[in-house]
Amino acid sequence: MLNSANPALSVLTFEPIDFWLTDKGSGTDRTFPSSQHTWNQSCIFLLWGLLPALHFSSLSSGIWDMALFFFLIFGFCTGPGLLESSPKVRLVRGPHRCEGRVEVERNGEWGTVCDDGWNMKDAEVVCRELGCGAAKGTPSGNLYKPLADEKQKIFIQDVNCNGTEDELIECDRVEDVFDCSHSEDAGAMCDKSPPKVRLVRGPHRCEGRVEVERNGEWGTVCDNGWNMKDVEVVCRELGCGAAKGTPSGNLYKPLADEKQKIFIQDINCNGTEDELIECDQVEDVFDCSHSEDAGAICEKSSPKVRLVRGPHRCEGRVEVERNGEWGTVCDDSWNMKDAEVVCRELGCGAAKGTPSGNLYKPLADEKQKIFIQDVNCSGTEDKLIECDWVEDVFDCSHSEDAGAMCEKSPPKVRLVRGPHRCEGRVEVERNGEWGTVCDNSWNMKDVEVVCRELGCGAAKGTPSGNLYKPLADEKQKIFIQDVNCSGTEDKLIECDQVEDVFDCSHSEDAGAMCESEYGRTQRLYANCPYPA
Repeated sequence: MLNSANPALSVLTFEPIDFWLTDKGSGTDRTFPSSQHTWNQSCIFLLWGLLPALHFSSLSSGIWDMALFFFLIFGFCTGPGLLESSPKVRLVRGPHRCEGRVEVERNGEWGTVCDDGWNMKDAEVVCRELGCGAAKGTPSGNLYKPLADEKQKIFIQDVNCNGTEDELIECDRVEDVFDCSHSEDAGAMCDKSPPKVRLVRGPHRCEGRVEVERNGEWGTVCDNGWNMKDVEVVCRELGCGAAKGTPSGNLYKPLADEKQKIFIQDINCNGTEDELIECDQVEDVFDCSHSEDAGAICEKSSPKVRLVRGPHRCEGRVEVERNGEWGTVCDDSWNMKDAEVVCRELGCGAAKGTPSGNLYKPLADEKQKIFIQDVNCSGTEDKLIECDWVEDVFDCSHSEDAGAMCEKSPPKVRLVRGPHRCEGRVEVERNGEWGTVCDNSWNMKDVEVVCRELGCGAAKGTPSGNLYKPLADEKQKIFIQDVNCSGTEDKLIECDQVEDVFDCSHSEDAGAMCESEYGRTQRLYANCPYPA
């Protein structure tokens, strides 16, 4: 009832009643009990009770009273239930972010989902919310080890999506689960989505002007607020190495076309996100031009695949690397498209065959793990990691290890102006053009790799490229500097290096001296005993 002496402070009391909402939009009536909409009931009665109690003696007092009225309504109606942020969803413990055990977030805490009623329509919504590809399956969450901790809560069950929702929170569900255990946690398997970001016009795929994709169209990124944390996310999404810099996109020629749109600005990543789309950002930019396009420099990632025990680095048994350990690949469904990707990742020539890994002796050690099976590449991927596959293999043995045969790629390095092909000024090839190498930090480990790539003998020295006349033409470019090889690489391109040199001249060109094929042959003969 109302306090007639002070209506503004009157306390309202109501008898509980049933309050139901009916949804007519879906074609069938769906009712929701009053427990889910208590704030609607309370607000309606609060409005009904307070409106007649307001008495405005003047315009100014009326304004203040009305402001107080709406402040009280907002404070009462937007209780904790309404102000809670929408639950998020994630897939954990799977081989990538688009497969794993389903978890939802509530008030900063992550809980699992009971698989009662869980089906493909529910998985479709999860895949859509995460920006992944099509839903592929609803595996048990128990497949993803380690299992959820016993203390972790199970937040929802009986999820019932129609498959068209954008977020899992839009689906019908039951919260606060009491009759489900973690042995019934739900899982989801989605197609991996291709990266929505790329670096263009740089010397390699891990450096260049930043572009993002939206509805099949590529646009640039304004560099307002662009920093190293944002670059870290780009590098991670592209599968590159560590972030190295935030150069202006203007360094990468030609510049973006005037007709190309600038999609986003004011990006604010914390540096831990897996994809740039997960960072805060402002879309549809109006106050930025292409002179402010953002750029990114990442370390080039080393290949995560190799071919072993073959006659050369472009043929052999396939091995992939995970957490510093090398394992084999089961040949279930292994085909030429998969081999094409391996050949491309290794910088070899065209794929020539998919021989059994058993052809390459000795066989893999019994203790060596088989990391993946059922590889399914389209053949256009740059890396094997971008293809679909199944990890943690249980039904395959090393007798089924996959192999690949690629054409040998010609050396991308040569020694010129020396007395033979194994000594001279170092030149490297890029896009059909030969350029020199700056000798900053050039050392014997780098020469060892050059000698190995050229099929020469042992490294003998690091002479200045100036010793080999005539010198390089002034118009010839200097392609790389700060080469940093460990000495075990098969090719110079596999070593860390800085491309597009601006502070080095041909007076600093690097040279290399390897033992010649003739010298190596003579040394081998010298070690042979003469016949009696």
